[in-house]
Amino acid sequence: MNAPLPPPVIARQTRPGRWLVPVLALLVAALTAASVTIGYAAFDVPAAFGDWFAGRTTLPALVLWELRIPRALLGALVGFSLGLTGAVMQGYLRNPLADPGILGISSTAAFGAVVVFYGGLAGSLSLALPIGGIAGAAGAALAINLLAMRGTGTLGLILAGVGLSSLAGAMTALALNLAPNPYAALEIVFWLMGSLSDRSMDHVWLCLPLMALGWLMMLTTGQALDALSLGEDTAASLGFDLVSVRLRIVTGAALAVGSGVAVSGAIGFVGLVVPHLVRPLVGARPSASLWPSGLAGAALVLAADIAVRLLPTRPELKLGVVTALVGAPFLIGLLFHHRGRG
Repeated sequence: MNAPLPPPVIARQTRPGRWLVPVLALLVAALTAASVTIGYAAFDVPAAFGDWFAGRTTLPALVLWELRIPRALLGALVGFSLGLTGAVMQGYLRNPLADPGILGISSTAAFGAVVVFYGGLAGSLSLALPIGGIAGAAGAALAINLLAMRGTGTLGLILAGVGLSSLAGAMTALALNLAPNPYAALEIVFWLMGSLSDRSMDHVWLCLPLMALGWLMMLTTGQALDALSLGEDTAASLGFDLVSVRLRIVTGAALAVGSGVAVSGAIGFVGLVVPHLVRPLVGARPSASLWPSGLAGAALVLAADIAVRLLPTRPELKLGVVTALVGAPFLIGLLFHHRGRG
């Protein structure tokens, strides 16, 4: 059988502006450079790059390589994962209020990291925390994939995600309740707020392969998302294997978002807000919003992370708090915009 094609009515819809992806890519590059430049310690960044390339272990070169470059790279990677996953979820579920956490992957990843905190492994192994988060996301992905392989529909997957999210939230609350001392509980709460500070290149190398694989799996579902905009029956009649599509979406989301939560904590609202900002610029096709949403997500997280360093508060605000302060009013406005609709 020939490869399935999107229906003609979708193919004739407005094509995305050719300028959008290059402009967003340049914006991400500029914000990444700004993130590397901005910090609490003032030093000559070009000179630090020169020392780094020359192999001189000066203090500015160490700060640049061990702190600022990993923070900037993780901001771009985590933001791209959240923006892309949000666009895929909204296209797949045909719901403008869907976000990357709707399948419970974010909550279970956070719970996996909390288990590592609670068990005391985070202090003995530097990468124990992100590994625990990835393990939690993998558990959620396995459960959701088992349902997808059995032909469970979209509603069933959403209900399973809600159940997993509620269970992970309850277990996280239990861990906080049973924390041996208030300082341990406070440390868990601060991590759950989300942050990119004090991350190293080890965190980048740990999450990058998983994220890249997740991006690839989700980006291959573009045509299927276009067909699903007309309903699951129509998509199936056009030759799309819906079980395969579900598996790629769920596994890709678990890899991208789970590894992101594992290294940065919970950063909310990015995957919800970004696709809505992008969609008016790209037309009605869900596939047209995937790359722009990923790049816009990276730009938003980088901008928010720069903002927490520029604000005069000490210690700095958590990144998840800033994105929530931006995203929550947007969500309320979105609910009013969609009131009365199915």
